[in-house]
Amino acid sequence: MQTLESNKKTTEESTNPISLDLPDFTTDSYKDAYSRINAIVIEGEQEAHDNYISIASLIPNELEELTKLAKMEMKHKKGFTACGRNLGVVADMEFAQKFFSKLHGNFQIALQKGNITTCLLIQAILIEAFAISAYNVYIRVADPFAKKITEGVVKDEYLHLNYGQEWLKENLSTCKEELFEANKVNLPLIKKMLDEVADDASVLGMDREELMEEFMIAYQDTLMEIGLDNREIARMAMAAIV
Repeated sequence: MQTLESNKKTTEESTNPISLDLPDFTTDSYKDAYSRINAIVIEGEQEAHDNYISIASLIPNELEELTKLAKMEMKHKKGFTACGRNLGVVADMEFAQKFFSKLHGNFQIALQKGNITTCLLIQAILIEAFAISAYNVYIRVADPFAKKITEGVVKDEYLHLNYGQEWLKENLSTCKEELFEANKVNLPLIKKMLDEVADDASVLGMDREELMEEFMIAYQDTLMEIGLDNREIARMAMAAIV
């Protein structure tokens, strides 16, 4: 799995002046697409905050750490809200809430059942790996203000991914089957969500295939760190092919 150090390298490479041509941030088409992408990251950070607070009710001895993670997500939300304001864009929050609705519903069902493994897979592994991958791709084509905000956010997201990774690693002997089942249900949703915003992401200069590739690499690296073998990882990754 990528470490904070490797992330630092990615961020440094993204600031290299020999980079991809940047899109025109002032066009109506860019702002229209950005209204949905910006809403997704704002809503994603709010959902993350709420999810970590909820997870703390299942792991009360981790309350302090999970509350800390939740507070970081609210800081991210404020930063991304400022990114939209900087471009004069109003985030389409209704779209974003629908965008997350299936994952949100699955998380709530798992929460009610007390399924910690499923909750952590959804929030601390799938969503965090997706966010890290998307943010790293976005940094290379972001406007200067959003680039600075996103570089700070992505460093924090590795800490969140690491939290879920370490809990699942420590409890793998008892949570593996639930992990497989939760993955089967929720990994395909990530692919569908990516497909849903592929056109908007393209307007922002983000390639759909690169986004999916970066996500799958980060996800499979995380599964390896958790302790799954190559066959088990391949079995889980196949769930993305729907």
